[in-house]
Amino acid sequence: MKPAPGFVETEERDGAVWVRMNRPHRHNALVPDLLLDLRAAILAAAQAKPVALVICAKGTSFSTGGDLLGFLEHGCRHQELLAYSDRLVGLLHEAILDLLTFPAPVLAAVNGPVTGGSAGLIFAADMVAMSEDAFIQPYYSEVGFGPDGGWTALLSDRIGAARSLQVQYLNERVFADEALALGLVSRVCKPARLEADVGDWIAVLGSQHLQSHLATRRNVWDELRLEAVRKRLGNEKEQFLELVARPETIAGLKAFTS
Repeated sequence: MKPAPGFVETEERDGAVWVRMNRPHRHNALVPDLLLDLRAAILAAAQAKPVALVICAKGTSFSTGGDLLGFLEHGCRHQELLAYSDRLVGLLHEAILDLLTFPAPVLAAVNGPVTGGSAGLIFAADMVAMSEDAFIQPYYSEVGFGPDGGWTALLSDRIGAARSLQVQYLNERVFADEALALGLVSRVCKPARLEADVGDWIAVLGSQHLQSHLATRRNVWDELRLEAVRKRLGNEKEQFLELVARPETIAGLKAFTS
């Protein structure tokens, strides 16, 4: 498999495809071009019929969510901001659905902070290994955005509605050990062991029958459950677009990035 161009790199290793976000100078913050490359890499990986798909990232952060500078660049022009936000959130949600329907186990190797909508890439993974110095945090209420990326569409099913609401209301930082206790991640690793520990999972998966894993995944993510997620993601995008161009949100963006 040839590496995907631009902001994502792909690598085949021991029968798995590793899809690595590659915008480390901006902490892998999400912009449309990165998400387009990510979707292309996921779809290409699906054609390769791998043992597993691994979502990971270069640099010191997994991803800090939507790049706030991208929003600010369009912030003075109402319709342009809405169009940009619609495209960005839409692409992110499509990438999440690509992961939920992927024809093999989906793993995530979380090397550093995960904030905003990029957490959806973790919420959509089957098994997540997290570096012991990483964390997850929403940040929506700090700016005035509506949550996207599955914070309301997926998280409450993982950790319960009350805990999900608390994390978002209080903008709590969920460190690796707590994420493990909540069931958000499957393993906490030393930073130097992160990819090796994911490799251990791949070795086990590769020794088994992929057809069984695929049947399991299809039964869990059946059309009824997927349709519910699609609807919730649609609600998230609708709320995001309703809030993003409000004057108080623009002010929150400027204050947060100043």
